[in-house]
Amino acid sequence: MWPTSTPKASWGFPLGLWSGGLESGPSQTLMLAWHLQSGGYDLSLFARPPDSNFLCSVCHGVLKRPVRLPCRHIFCKKCILRWLARQKTCPCCRKEVKRKKMVHVNKLQRTIGRLEVKCKNAEAGCLVTCPLAHRKGHQDSCPFELMACPNEGCTEQVPRGVLTEHRQQCLHGIQQRCPLGCGATLGPAERARHNCYRQLREAWGQRQEHSRTLVLCLLQRLRKLHRTTNLIHRQLAQLGDFLEDDTLLVSTRQEEAEATPENSIEAEVWGGQSQSGV
Repeated sequence: MWPTSTPKASWGFPLGLWSGGLESGPSQTLMLAWHLQSGGYDLSLFARPPDSNFLCSVCHGVLKRPVRLPCRHIFCKKCILRWLARQKTCPCCRKEVKRKKMVHVNKLQRTIGRLEVKCKNAEAGCLVTCPLAHRKGHQDSCPFELMACPNEGCTEQVPRGVLTEHRQQCLHGIQQRCPLGCGATLGPAERARHNCYRQLREAWGQRQEHSRTLVLCLLQRLRKLHRTTNLIHRQLAQLGDFLEDDTLLVSTRQEEAEATPENSIEAEVWGGQSQSGV
């Protein structure tokens, strides 16, 4: 159920928000600020005017990530969270609202996702319309989408459809091998200041630094491995001593246990003779 029963003024705001009393909610300035920071989709994005049931009563855009309050009014999630940060009541009916009671309206979100929208590059000439849910996919392949030239040093942005042609003509994209044989690939701007000796010396220095870092890392790991190995040796030696002592103790107890029955029998015999003599 969507908030279609809420009375609105001719410009679309709920009348309860603009009645001017103490219960009227935020001021016009605050509402304007919220409208400028809309949490919903702009109406101009759609190929045809969307149904009024799909509009948020706070930002007056099409609902984006719609959530339903316990009073069954529905708003953009971003809009209602921003509202509840200042007001703890529903913007339409003024009933108290708790955030944990809000519910995402996934079915409505899927319905809105099927609405036809224009490409963001419509003003540049793109005539494609597609479901809102597929808009990002079209944008990633739209021939009118502006793309930055990938050539280093070039700051131009051109439509995707002519990017290949631009790269073929771009002066920053004409790469050539160094004619002196150092192996560097140079563009027009780099060729003027290229120095093979400096290039090779810098490359050699970088490789030396990288090798030094690898050697230091390897030495640290070897030291750590050596410390771990010594610790294991000490623990094994302690374990061996413990097992040896434990073996001696067990054998001693076995010998005592084997000797105890004979001694006890002799004691009983002598004790019986003593009593008979008495």
